Amino acid sequence: MKSNSIFSDPALVAEIDSSAKLKQISRGTILIKPGDDIIFIPIVMKGSIRIIRQDDDDKEVFLYHLYPGQTCAMSLTCCQSGKKSMIKAIAEDDSEILQIPVKLTEDWFRYPEWKAYISSNYNNRFSELMQVIDLIAFSNMDKQLQHYLEERSKALNTRVLEITHQEIADELHAHREAISRLLRTMEQKHLVRLGRNNIEVLTT
Repeated sequence: MKSNSIFSDPALVAEIDSSAKLKQISRGTILIKPGDDIIFIPIVMKGSIRIIRQDDDDKEVFLYHLYPGQTCAMSLTCCQSGKKSMIKAIAEDDSEILQIPVKLTEDWFRYPEWKAYISSNYNNRFSELMQVIDLIAFSNMDKQLQHYLEERSKALNTRVLEITHQEIADELHAHREAISRLLRTMEQKHLVRLGRNNIEVLTT
C-alpha cells in the first residue's frame, strides 16, 4: 500500500498495510450516509471526498472536502462515541481511500505518529467547520455560494463544474430560485460564467 507516503514509523506502516483495505471509488459514489454504522475510517490517498451534514428531513449543508493524506474527524468522533454516522461522504472525483478498521483506531494511539496525525486532522477539520459556521451565521448567501463553488472547483481541479442549480440549492439548504438569482448576479459581476448544467468559476 501507500501508507508510507503519510507515515514514517515502520511499525505503524506495517500495521496499516496488514489491516487496512485499499479501495478505488468512482466519482459520485456515496461512501457513507447518515444513520450508517461506521465500520472503517477513510484516509484519502487519491482524489477528494465531499463531506455533507444531512438531517432527518434530508436537508443538507456542505461542510468541507478531504484531500490526499486526510481523514474525516467527524467519522472518528462518531466511532469513538459509538454513534452512527452523522454525515454523508461522497467521492468528488475518482478517488482511492485506505479503509482503516474502526476497532484499530484507538489501539494505534500507542504510536505517537498516529496520535499526532489524528490530532492534526481534528484541528484542521475544526477550523474548516468554524469557517462554515461563520459563513452561515455572519455572511449573506452570496458569500456561502461563492465559497461552495470555489471549494468544489479546487477539489476537482477545474474551473468548469458540471452541476445544476438544484444540486447547489440542496447542499446549501436554499431554494433553487434564490440560487439561480444569485448566480445570475455573480455572472454580471464576472465571478462565474453560466452554461447549460455547468458553471465556470472565474475567481479561483
